[in-house]
Amino acid sequence: MTKPLDAVFFDIDDTLFSTTVFADKARRNSVDAMIRAGLQADRADATRELNEVIGEFSSNYSGHFDKVLDRLGPQSFEGHNRAVIVAAGVVAYHGTKESDLKVYDDVYATLKWLAEKPILRGIISAGITIKQAEKLVRLDVLEFVTPSAVFFTDQVGFSKPNPKLYIRALERFDLDAGRCIYVGDNPTHDIDPCNDLGWTTVRIRRSGRHAQTDGRTQADYEIRDFLELRKLLSTDYGL
Repeated sequence: MTKPLDAVFFDIDDTLFSTTVFADKARRNSVDAMIRAGLQADRADATRELNEVIGEFSSNYSGHFDKVLDRLGPQSFEGHNRAVIVAAGVVAYHGTKESDLKVYDDVYATLKWLAEKPILRGIISAGITIKQAEKLVRLDVLEFVTPSAVFFTDQVGFSKPNPKLYIRALERFDLDAGRCIYVGDNPTHDIDPCNDLGWTTVRIRRSGRHAQTDGRTQADYEIRDFLELRKLLSTDYGL
């Protein structure tokens, strides 16, 4: 006997695409571009400083590359305008977005298939509104998502793992948690709060920052890719 299902919501980072792999490549490309523009520093040293800056000031800080030059010292840009070196890093980072910010092939195929089903398809993602919105646009999956079912924590006013974030999504569409699925990678921010509210939870454990950690509860399902998601939705929910 199949289970009832009214909605499937998805996380973005390390769920629809590999944030971890993308961030590593974008940072490496930025450092290389800065060196080509005149940065006088060892690649490994500059990359290490960049990663430390991001760790200390957060990924949402706007002055990462300036801080790297501050740490490396004035000798690292002697004879050059430091603004040009910083701009080279920024341009390279955004260039990597253009070339590499894509969903996994299995994600695209599954979302396309799911868009043909009579259920709501939403997003619940943590982060700065414009940054998460940009990711969603660049990933080229908007046509498969219910437009009114996109929730960004900065915009909603509740951040993960606050259960009120997930409650807001339920209330917006008058949904029963027991008839909804949430798909995410973070055991403490995605799985635990949804389990507490009675959602069906699917943890994707492909790779990324949270692949080797566990929360205090177990997901109802654990998958390695979205082909497994499609299979369980077909088998257990009759889609």
